[in-house]
Amino acid sequence: MATAKKMKKEYVPIEVPIFSMEGKNVGSITLPEALFGQPWRSDLVHQVTTAMQANLRQNRAHTKDRAEVSGGGKKPWAQKGTGQARHSSTRSPLWRHGGVTFGPRSARDYSEKINKKMRVGALLSVLSKKAKEGELILVDSFTFAAPKTAVAKTVLTALAKGAAAAPLTTKKKNAALLALSSYNANTIKSFSNFGSVQTEELRNINPVSVLSHKYLVIENPEAAFKALMSRASK
Repeated sequence: MATAKKMKKEYVPIEVPIFSMEGKNVGSITLPEALFGQPWRSDLVHQVTTAMQANLRQNRAHTKDRAEVSGGGKKPWAQKGTGQARHSSTRSPLWRHGGVTFGPRSARDYSEKINKKMRVGALLSVLSKKAKEGELILVDSFTFAAPKTAVAKTVLTALAKGAAAAPLTTKKKNAALLALSSYNANTIKSFSNFGSVQTEELRNINPVSVLSHKYLVIENPEAAFKALMSRASK
């Protein structure tokens, strides 16, 4: 008997408020289903995130085999007549300072291939999870006349109060990822002294960076969603 196919859950639109730098509610926006209505795919997210971390892995461990270590030009002693075991070279792995057998080599490549559809699918799944769990904060814009850590601290405090997101100021590590609509040196420098906050251009966010932080703060949501939609359609 054939099993009935599972019915796809109907997407319930999520309306999220938009805050100013002062933590005031300046509007709201309905999250598009294509970006924030995707199911949680733990298998895909795990495969993509582990592959991305493997691609960042630097292989520094390297040992020398018996052909690369110094010494060993002369036979230690005669082949016969000494009563000792025969040896041909002090570069043998049996000797101190000899070569290493089956040791780690820097030539090993840990990188893994990630298809574009897999990367995009994992990102959309992560974004949807953030939205459903209330860990998405939208800000109209970040404008700093000059790099000021004190002003950035005030902004975080205001956003934490306005969005009811206390971990923004209390969490010491990985509190928030600030996705900027474009490169802004003053904004990046203003938040650079916070160990709990990371700034990144929206076009560079990925499943690893989003999952590594409690909150995802997106600047200029309308333009950001258009950019994400364009990225997802490629």
